[in-house]
Amino acid sequence: MEIRRIKGDFTVCKVVDYSQVNLESEFCFIGKTDEEKSLVCLTEDTPANTIACEDGWRAFRIEGMLDFSLVGILSGISALLAAENIGIFAVSTFNTDYILVKKENEMCSLSRLAGAGYKIITGDDYGNYFLNRSVSDIMEEYSEQYDEWERID
Repeated sequence: MEIRRIKGDFTVCKVVDYSQVNLESEFCFIGKTDEEKSLVCLTEDTPANTIACEDGWRAFRIEGMLDFSLVGILSGISALLAAENIGIFAVSTFNTDYILVKKENEMCSLSRLAGAGYKIITGDDYGNYFLNRSVSDIMEEYSEQYDEWERID
């Protein structure tokens, strides 16, 4: 299974209403219940009428269209990341699922997923970086080269 890293920072927020939401943005996930109106968007697209928000999320997409009969995809990913004490925020669309992790957990998440056999697609030369490498090795190198990794956005 392939997982694509989505470039950019994301924000999870609660909004007064959706009147200021940029629906033309490349990524915009809306959830409405009887108790709240939620939004996941690129941080740069956070609307002014936000009541509460949490910045600093990074996103991955499970590539391809997932059939509704498939079972356990999110639970498998969640379990792998939970083993590293990484919490996720998941969003599902008709076609596929998106996994959001806090920015500081991004590299460890990608490394752990690659180690479990997921192909990581980053849209640049870093995708192969995760192949056949341990989480600890990647995290050690990442902490030494943090600024370079930040530039891959």
